[in-house]
Amino acid sequence: MANLTDAGVQDIFDRVVSHALKQGRFERVNQHEPKNAPGKGLTCAVWVDYIGPALSSGLAVTSALLVLMVRVYSAFMQEPVDSIDPNAVSAVSALMGAYSGDFDLGQTIRAIDLLGMTGRTLSAQAGYIEIDRKIYRVMTIQMPIIINDAWAQAG
Repeated sequence: MANLTDAGVQDIFDRVVSHALKQGRFERVNQHEPKNAPGKGLTCAVWVDYIGPALSSGLAVTSALLVLMVRVYSAFMQEPVDSIDPNAVSAVSALMGAYSGDFDLGQTIRAIDLLGMTGRTLSAQAGYIEIDRKIYRVMTIQMPIIINDAWAQAG
């Protein structure tokens, strides 16, 4: 099982990114929010949104809740306009299916919280974002990850 050491965190990121790369739908997959405008095709980015104790911690050690954001970007000004949302939803659905099918990320974590045992579920929200004066249609997956025994409780 991964923990929250440098190698453990990198392993979690690598596995989440690997699922995105295996989809073959993205021009690029980043482990950070893009600083420059993505290209015209679909782009995927992964970054941390939240870290804190998980409600299901034990008495001697604390489990962690690590929430990653996985965002799919698509240029808003492209043709055909009618395919922008269907392409984004299809890509997000494929990612959510991959994460559901490997909900322990190769046994490196306890679980991706698919159904909300920590109060957060695997879910996606659509929106718009401006980067470099260009508008992008985005869908952002909230991925809550539960990591066993992240921190010792010692006094």
